[in-house]
Amino acid sequence: MHLNAARTAWWLLAATVPASPPPPPSSYHGGAGVLQHVNPLIGTRGFTPNDNGGMIPSVSLPFGMTRWTPQTRENFISQVPYSDHDRRMHGFQATHQPAIWMGENGQVVLTPGWGQVKPRFEKRGLAFRKKDERATPYVYEILLDADSAGDAGWNLTEQWASEELGGSCPPCPGGEAPVPDHVVEGANGRVTKRSLEGHLPGGVFGMSASNDSETAQGTYDRAIRVAMSAKAHVGHLRFDFEDDSGSEEERQQPYVFIQASRLNWTGHVEINPEAREVSGSNSQRQDYLLGPARPESFRGYFVSRFSDDFASYGLTKGGRLLNGTHLEGKDVGAFVQFDSSVERVEVRTGVSFVSVEQARRNLDFGIPDGTPLESTIEDAKKAWLEKLDRVSISGVNKTDDDHDPRTIFYTALFHGLQYPNDYSEPAGDGLTRYYSGYTDSVHEDTGPYYQSWSIWDTFRAEHSLLTIFAPEHVNPMMRSLLKIYEWSGRLPIWANMVETNIMIATNADAVLANALERGFTDFNVSRAWEAVRANAYDPPERDTELLYFDRQPSTPHEARAGLTSYMANGWVANDGWAESASRTLDYAFNDWAAAIVASHAGDKASARELLERSGNYRHLWNNETEFMQARNANGTWANETWGWTEGDNWVYTFDVMHDVGGLASFFSRGREGMRDKLDEHFAEGHNLHSNEPSHHVPYMYSQLGYPWRAAEEIRRLTWDDYNATAAGLRGNEDLGQMSAWYVFSALGFYPVNPAGDEYIVGTPLFDEVKIRLPAGPEGCAQREKVLVIRAPGAARGKMYVKGLTVDGREIKKPVLKHKDIVEANVIEFRMSRHKTSWGREGTI
Repeated sequence: MHLNAARTAWWLLAATVPASPPPPPSSYHGGAGVLQHVNPLIGTRGFTPNDNGGMIPSVSLPFGMTRWTPQTRENFISQVPYSDHDRRMHGFQATHQPAIWMGENGQVVLTPGWGQVKPRFEKRGLAFRKKDERATPYVYEILLDADSAGDAGWNLTEQWASEELGGSCPPCPGGEAPVPDHVVEGANGRVTKRSLEGHLPGGVFGMSASNDSETAQGTYDRAIRVAMSAKAHVGHLRFDFEDDSGSEEERQQPYVFIQASRLNWTGHVEINPEAREVSGSNSQRQDYLLGPARPESFRGYFVSRFSDDFASYGLTKGGRLLNGTHLEGKDVGAFVQFDSSVERVEVRTGVSFVSVEQARRNLDFGIPDGTPLESTIEDAKKAWLEKLDRVSISGVNKTDDDHDPRTIFYTALFHGLQYPNDYSEPAGDGLTRYYSGYTDSVHEDTGPYYQSWSIWDTFRAEHSLLTIFAPEHVNPMMRSLLKIYEWSGRLPIWANMVETNIMIATNADAVLANALERGFTDFNVSRAWEAVRANAYDPPERDTELLYFDRQPSTPHEARAGLTSYMANGWVANDGWAESASRTLDYAFNDWAAAIVASHAGDKASARELLERSGNYRHLWNNETEFMQARNANGTWANETWGWTEGDNWVYTFDVMHDVGGLASFFSRGREGMRDKLDEHFAEGHNLHSNEPSHHVPYMYSQLGYPWRAAEEIRRLTWDDYNATAAGLRGNEDLGQMSAWYVFSALGFYPVNPAGDEYIVGTPLFDEVKIRLPAGPEGCAQREKVLVIRAPGAARGKMYVKGLTVDGREIKKPVLKHKDIVEANVIEFRMSRHKTSWGREGTI
């Protein structure tokens, strides 16, 4: 998912920073194993929000509720809290912003300092050098210049963006984007992501990164050395205050500032010096204008507990320092100061969406008193090793460090195992407790509850990835989807605490079908069909009144906007609904997925009807142009540039993942004609891998019977669109989808139709990969075992497949079933440097 954004001034002012050597290893990194190949900085550099991976160098556990990140910017919709361009540290943030184009929820920020307390963002930033920064999945380390605080970074704040852009999007106040006049007039869909500059006031993107010179050498006179690790609900920070000034003046007091809320957002803060605690809450929920739900009582809560007694303390209101121990209002915080002799302070911060008391419970349960930072780091390290150390790679293409495929692969897997987030909190006696924005209340349960559902992105490959690498999470995730349906009457489209109606279509249908086809059935399948059936047959409220344009505020549950037209005509009418062509094609796929769910639920008649309806993509085929094209209610063609969601008629002509054979039959020369159109698509630069609708397209060559062409395009994409630097993602990560594509492609196959159980063969990148598959739940085919994927020579120039076996069984067509993969002992590719005829039958 992307939002429309301009390549304008403020991104261009951020100078590209050359890669720096990592700092000397510390004692935290023993036994890191394959985690040494993970670079959490990948995806943190870009000149526009869409060119940025939208990632942060966060620490948490797999699927953790809260991620702890260094803060170099204030985040809002279109900006995350960290950029690799920046050279000032403004704090360390507990973030719940799942993606760059979504909003933050209930964050808290801790900032160390020395001497005079400086609570304002633009006053408190401390300079650092990239060579003093080290990011891993289990600990983040940085050395800060304690004497460098000063005026810097106002143009990186939420308030600056608000004052400069007002109601424009970005920054999308409340998540809202105005509906452009030309869309109102023609309902022709959203503006393409690379053309928004024509709709924004010129020059407003004047932000520049807080870049200080990298030329400073030697040690700082006074420094703050920071190490940060985390559990799922608790952050653990260590601040070492190092004075090498040699000054005979009295040593100043170190302090920690805690920001509970920002300007315009209500929060509260309370200091308990006897308990060495600061607690509070924050009501900020940046997507508050989107979707139908209005969770009025929403707050994020925190409890920070310190290792040392407070020498003094106080409250803050904006930039003012106040006496007292309790404060409620906007832009509030607290500070605690320590004796000047204190050289090390540790602080553990529990976070909750339930209450301050629950945040304290999370703290005591997650990282209890007396736990040293080293133990927290080791626990985080073990949690990530349990997932990533299951994969061992041998036979790697020899290249420079900036393109090391091991780093790209392991970081991709690291990214893919962060989402959706488990928002359940420990309640004791085997129970969990969680806040639901849909009911605006707290629930208790016996299992987890997952949030952060970017389904328009993740249905494509991320959920298939989870069925293989994290199968124990799949059934609880499906149960979470059904909880959302029970509360709201709809499955989510893009849920960030509540439904936001971002993006289009009901691709949760495909997520449920994906799980069922892979043997995950430990959820209420009848209820799943009830939810999916509502998507397929019940139009949203006010369906014929609203355009349902992207980020249109205060809309009802969008579900399949335009379903009224789709059921009557077989297509969504362009003169009635935004993004009509993309909706029509996606709804046809959704119908195919819904048929699978219906079949598993025993409703064979509905399954047959939906399978028939899944052919509705045919209504958009323009036989004269051999492109898909939007139609008006009366059947006439709309403008060929209208009706698309983050794409155009090129990529959406191939948006028939469930019936590639049917699509190929439309071309004048059948398979060959579609192959030629694909050749033109890639040769002329129409394929934009930075956005998800393109992800399955190169694999269509294999389905048509030209696996050698698929291999060429896939290899090019893995080289051009991924690398091991901070700029290593061409587009937004989008909750694991960009990385899931790379993981599957490196293994040699990809789920083109993610509602089914098939993977289309491409070209493996490594000579050999061993995966110690985790056991799946009862009823699932997957058992704890070692799968070996061999492709001798793949890393040494042999990109073409000339043969494939599964446990010695010859595979003639370029397709593998899910069971072929998870039940196999050895999958072996025979590779060639030259084009081969293997797979020429295709899969259609």
